[in-house]
Amino acid sequence: MKKFFQGLKRDVAFKTTAGPGHRLTEDTRSQQAAAAAAKQTSVCSKPRDVPSEEAQMAAAAALARMEKKQQKSSVVSSQEVIRNKVKKELMAETMAAKPDSETFGEEISKATCQQNSKLCSVSGVYFICPLTGASLKKNDREQHVKEAILMKFSEEPVEAAVMMIQTFNKDRDKVKSGTEIIAKYIDNICNNPNEEKYRKIKLQNKVFQEKVSCLEGAHEFISAVGFERKTLPVPDQENEEDFYVLSDDVLGKLEELKLHKEKLLRGEPVRAKLDRQLQIFKPSPTAASFELPDDFYNLTAEEIKREQQMRTEAVERSMMLRTKAMREKDEQREMKKYNYTLLRIRLPDEYILQGTFYAREKVSALYEFVRETLQNEWQPFELLLPGGMKLLDDSTAFNECGLVPAALLTFVWDAAIQADIEAAGAQGQGSALKDELLSNVQLLN
Repeated sequence: MKKFFQGLKRDVAFKTTAGPGHRLTEDTRSQQAAAAAAKQTSVCSKPRDVPSEEAQMAAAAALARMEKKQQKSSVVSSQEVIRNKVKKELMAETMAAKPDSETFGEEISKATCQQNSKLCSVSGVYFICPLTGASLKKNDREQHVKEAILMKFSEEPVEAAVMMIQTFNKDRDKVKSGTEIIAKYIDNICNNPNEEKYRKIKLQNKVFQEKVSCLEGAHEFISAVGFERKTLPVPDQENEEDFYVLSDDVLGKLEELKLHKEKLLRGEPVRAKLDRQLQIFKPSPTAASFELPDDFYNLTAEEIKREQQMRTEAVERSMMLRTKAMREKDEQREMKKYNYTLLRIRLPDEYILQGTFYAREKVSALYEFVRETLQNEWQPFELLLPGGMKLLDDSTAFNECGLVPAALLTFVWDAAIQADIEAAGAQGQGSALKDELLSNVQLLN
């Protein structure tokens, strides 16, 4: 009986919490929808308070502010889209003209210097072709020299071939080995003019293939000195092979053939010479200020972009306690960034002499450069560093004595010689420079 009443209590509790029961076949969705509609009706039937006049005015003002903000944002975003589109188009045009990213970075900087000469102390680094005398930009020099050598074949084929061998081939050991073998061919002919075997060079010979044929310009030289290419039968063989055969006419000109050999052995690469870009400026208080183009740096465009970060790190290092050896190592690493240096010399009359040099050139090159501009080239002089010390060691490179990437030095006459000149009653000259240089004096920007 007790269990019966406990079962009734559980049934009542279940019905109270779960609601009335339903049959499995009964559709309950219509009842649930009706209940929800009744509930919504009861909620919506509750009357809503009408907002006050102050609330309505505040709402209208807020709405106006939102509409104004949306219009302004739309205008700004439209202008930004236009600017970005134009920027992308300009970048695309520039990249199409200069696909190399590093060259692109250099050309932009150089173009800026050319458009506004006040930005740079010199427009760039230039070279002089020794064959044509043309002034060349750094990136154009090798191609121009090659073209000049090839044009020389019509006038002096032997000399042009020697230039070609010495200039076009970068491996100097291979050039030395190959030219010595060619010279040996010529020596054998000159020493044994009646030996027919020495007048022929087999093109398929292993030594010829490995040492001579691989040299650019070697075939041109062999042809220029009098060899002719022929296909000849090989003794005891059915096939034929290619040979260089010396022309019979050359046998009567063996002394000339020897001269060609000497030219080959003494030949040197043809290199465009650095243009000093000598300039004379009037006295200026800004002589110690320099703005250099990217040509002076031994850096790619990406490395130039990181320059600011490197400077920040340098400041941090300068605050650290470092040994002298550590400081000197950092200074030498810094000097290797530069290929060239721009040097100015302040003369006794305050005129300024300017020239471009390799960063690794010797100090003697600077003294020679200055001496060639003086009226009295014989008179000794000295150059003083920015700190006032004398620049004495001619064998020191500019990057070893802190004269890169630019520096201003002071010119002084040798005191003892100058005193003797004054004691002899010689009249002081107006300017130390030659008159033809003074006719092209410029203002320093």
